[in-house]
Amino acid sequence: MEGLIDHLRKHKDIPEIPKNQRFVNRPELGRIFIDGVLRDRGRRDQKVEEAVERHGYTQREVANFLGLHFTSVSRIMNQRSKMQRK
Repeated sequence: MEGLIDHLRKHKDIPEIPKNQRFVNRPELGRIFIDGVLRDRGRRDQKVEEAVERHGYTQREVANFLGLHFTSVSRIMNQRSKMQRK
């Protein structure tokens, strides 16, 4: 099983592998957004980006978990993208 997880980690960007198989070992949102993170907007936004970009969660999944509207998560992602381009 560990070999399969390593293989999927190396190939997580291949679109031919279904998303639910590519991210089979991703952490649950509750483990990404621990209490301390939710109290700090900057850290929360960083974890939003991590959940979407690194762990393959949809913006809607993250928004539902955090109790935000999905457009709020979209704005967070856009702001973080602009900051990284500077």
